[in-house]
Amino acid sequence: MAPRLLLVGCGKMGEALLAGWCAAGFGAGETLVVEPDSHKAAALAQRFGCAVLADPAEIAAEARAAAVIFAVKPQALDAIAPAYRRFTADSVFLSIAAGRTISSLQRLLGPEAAVVRAMPNTPAAVGLGATVACAGANASEEQRQLCRRLLAAVGSLSWVDDEALMDAVTAVSGSGPAYVFLLAECLAEAGAAAGLPAELAERLARDTVAGAGALLQRAAEPAAELRRNVTSPGGTTAAALSVLMAEDGLAPLLARAVRAASERSRELAG
Repeated sequence: MAPRLLLVGCGKMGEALLAGWCAAGFGAGETLVVEPDSHKAAALAQRFGCAVLADPAEIAAEARAAAVIFAVKPQALDAIAPAYRRFTADSVFLSIAAGRTISSLQRLLGPEAAVVRAMPNTPAAVGLGATVACAGANASEEQRQLCRRLLAAVGSLSWVDDEALMDAVTAVSGSGPAYVFLLAECLAEAGAAAGLPAELAERLARDTVAGAGALLQRAAEPAAELRRNVTSPGGTTAAALSVLMAEDGLAPLLARAVRAASERSRELAG
């Protein structure tokens, strides 16, 4: 039976997607993975029971796929994508390569290619990803629905019509988990500097960030209201926020970070 899904590249995000698909009911027999790393390939085949090939040249000439998913580094697409041009007539190409535009994929796959560009993030590994997608004009409604199922299997999914917004999406949610992890790192270091044992400081920072994130996800109130709920006038939190919310505090720093990530996303467009 021809695979329904053809996953090209299976690093951390590709593996998260594959796990989500299996949990959502896409059987292992429906998925073919192309992964050149032999150790990774063996682990994937054992964990998921799917077929894993080292090279697209090994795919049967008569093979068809409803979706070809590019889960590779954006810089690698130029070398990798043309090998899948033969699927253009029957498949939708779902790309999660940061910064790479729909038109850049069509230059590699043909102007008639149906392309959906998406930006998931690493919490997809635990089913809590935040993904935004943008569909090219050639993608049919049926193909969009298939991509919707694939992406929603690992968390929340939003769509935008304006592809230009994807650079900001990449900067906010795509790269955003790294900002949160850095916050946990810095909070642990600050705790240790304040006299806490390093192991305790790290555990407190990790649990605080994780717990606050869970509360934010479940609460109906916006983040600003949750912040105010923690802050007693003249108390310890207010003292800390007077630093973080200063004119040169966290807000302008994050604005610069998001701007830098957005600019880099545009540079990767190809």
